[in-house]
Amino acid sequence: MDYTRLGTSGLKVSRIALGCMSFGAPRPQTPWTLDEDAAQPLFQQAVGLGITFWDTANAYGNGTSEEIVGRAVDKYTRRDDVVLATKVFSRMHGGPGGSGLPRKAIMEQIDASLRRLGTDYVDLYQIHRFDPGTPVEETMEALHDVVKAGKARYIGASSMWAWQFAKLRHAAEANGWTRFVSMQDQYNLVHREEEREMFGLLTDQGVGSIPWSPLAKGMVTRPWQQRDTARAQANPDTDPWGRPLFLDSDKAIVDAVQKIAKSRDVPMAQIALAWVLKNPVVTAPVVGATRLGHLTDAVAAVGIILTDDEIRSLEKPYATRMPTNF
Repeated sequence: MDYTRLGTSGLKVSRIALGCMSFGAPRPQTPWTLDEDAAQPLFQQAVGLGITFWDTANAYGNGTSEEIVGRAVDKYTRRDDVVLATKVFSRMHGGPGGSGLPRKAIMEQIDASLRRLGTDYVDLYQIHRFDPGTPVEETMEALHDVVKAGKARYIGASSMWAWQFAKLRHAAEANGWTRFVSMQDQYNLVHREEEREMFGLLTDQGVGSIPWSPLAKGMVTRPWQQRDTARAQANPDTDPWGRPLFLDSDKAIVDAVQKIAKSRDVPMAQIALAWVLKNPVVTAPVVGATRLGHLTDAVAAVGIILTDDEIRSLEKPYATRMPTNF
């Protein structure tokens, strides 16, 4: 495993992050989640492979993902040996501190996350979305206070427009508050809209990208329209996270991945992830593993260097689309 700094911060992380959205108490709307027993081999494998960057959120499994992650840290590694990341924004309850990014919610939810994780601090505390109902100054000052209280070491953001991220960062800079070191945004071969504005902003500001869904929920890891996983088969009406991220025109991209993988005699996932990793603003793709092979493929992708011709064949068929999940 390779390790690098998160953006221009001093925080060193593994080049692959273990995405823990797949772990939690199974619910009808997320039939693809793994319970604690099923998740244990993946945590054990992550430690063995040197994947020390683990990402979860308070809303994953309605808090149960954080509980599972916390117990896995105690069982398979040491707290000092992992970089724990979690998030705040989504609705946890109907009270005034149950959702969004007002000061009350941030202060309440960081304490709840720490209790579930069984730790005194998280390494990276991320806002899951932009909150248009709360002044950016209120949000950024509250996050700064969380850091100063020792409950988080760094802060990050996720899934928003570049102008929203810039507005938040400006509020922090203008007031001498803690600045973001990371952006967790959607980025993969069939969703490259971050290249238009967000990636330029991140590069200019020294912020690292830790992309979610780097394999497009598996759509670039198997032949076109092959749907052999629980998540791929999920009903998009009941599973809001299972909605397709692709267009029919993306078949040419998937076919290109398949062709390159066959020529190199490696799984398609390794080629698709190697393409994400080649972008210099990308620090660590967040890989939501549900099978042991997912992590071995992710680690192998770190060592793959694509040729210029391979990159052109992967990128040429891309068609613009509207970003989702903002």
